[in-house]
Amino acid sequence: MAVKVHLDHIGMAFTTPGGTFRAVAPLNLSIESGRFVSLVGPSGCGKSTLFNIIAGLLAPTEGRVLIDGEDATGTIGRVGYMLQKDLLLPWRSVLDNVILGMEIQGIPLKEARERALPLLQKYGLAGFEYLYPNSLSGGMRQRAALLRTLLFDTDVILLDEPFGALDVKVREELRAWLRQLHEQVNATTVFVTHDQEEAMELADQIVLINAGQVEQVGPPEELYDNPATPFVMSFLGATTKLGDALVRPHDIEVSTDPTDHAHQAMIERVLGLGFHSRVDAVLADGSTVTVQLTRAHAQQLELSVGDIVFLRQMPGTTVTAAPPPQSPVTEDALDG
Repeated sequence: MAVKVHLDHIGMAFTTPGGTFRAVAPLNLSIESGRFVSLVGPSGCGKSTLFNIIAGLLAPTEGRVLIDGEDATGTIGRVGYMLQKDLLLPWRSVLDNVILGMEIQGIPLKEARERALPLLQKYGLAGFEYLYPNSLSGGMRQRAALLRTLLFDTDVILLDEPFGALDVKVREELRAWLRQLHEQVNATTVFVTHDQEEAMELADQIVLINAGQVEQVGPPEELYDNPATPFVMSFLGATTKLGDALVRPHDIEVSTDPTDHAHQAMIERVLGLGFHSRVDAVLADGSTVTVQLTRAHAQQLELSVGDIVFLRQMPGTTVTAAPPPQSPVTEDALDG
């Protein structure tokens, strides 16, 4: 049963030889019932600390975790979770690994297998039900581990970078698979990742965290199109600096003739990348601007290294002030 999760003034500080390190500043966050929410941010930002607090694996130094209105701080039983490693039991078949959680909860073996078999067949594990984990590829093992987690009869499902060790193609396949499975099991799911594309493709709602604080919460398209801060814009999607502003590379207009409010630049590199082309151009101040064009448009402009072009932001597109340089993140060892 999907339920609502609320973090009520949750904060977490660690004592280190150098003093106190605050991994999570006191924050409030509500995750509505049945939502697929991605906690996303750079390494060391606090997202894994929040994951462990929601899972009941770590007691916060302040605040409460409320699940369906009840205090569940430090309680493991109401949450099912999966880490980056699949942790399949090598002496159990794929089917018996998938039903492990149901067995622990006392569901009869026959009933558990009847519930699991159709999902194994539907989600890419047909023919592998009675094999052992060491016979499977990494992607197959993660499918089995995800099914085991999502079939565990619990209130909230937490997934901590479950695709982190897989190659790009397999990750793409599993993202579509996971989203479909989430909708079928009707779970409240919290997915932790540092992969912006993964978060935007999977989530109903993104919680973007930076230095232990929530920068912005909202649907993926809202954070992409209307970033609240320069950090949000630079973290979710590609950006390039044009003058004093951050601009999306695909939102820059390239002209071979002078235009109003345009920056003069010299082409440094033109790179074909399948459907689109990447153009790097150097401004008068020595900074490099990256522009993304369709391949057809780039060919039409006949751009070559050394050409002089004029760049300006397209009207009505997203822009923010360029952020100041950030201090390096410390205490990475405490939080991935």
